[in-house]
Amino acid sequence: MVQIVPDRKPLLREAIGEALRELRVERGLTLRALASRSLVSLGYLSELERGRKEASSELLNSVCEALGVSLPSLLHLAAAELQPAKVIELRPAAVPERVAA
Repeated sequence: MVQIVPDRKPLLREAIGEALRELRVERGLTLRALASRSLVSLGYLSELERGRKEASSELLNSVCEALGVSLPSLLHLAAAELQPAKVIELRPAAVPERVAA
């Protein structure tokens, strides 16, 4: 779980890092094994998991493929880390059927 300092929301990069770590551990992979599979350096992958680096979508996709998950699935997990208890339902604004001329 992301370590949250009181009155501070986690950053997206921290939430993505936590989600990556959870997925890697669930699959029983070491950082070294994931780095090899994803063709991402061990050091950079470690920095990603600790929320210290912002990753490109291409790099995240490579790591996701190595983990066997889609990029949208990773982002969904990260979103849950950002606001685990709040779900907002967005509805389109009401549009009048006919506008008077």
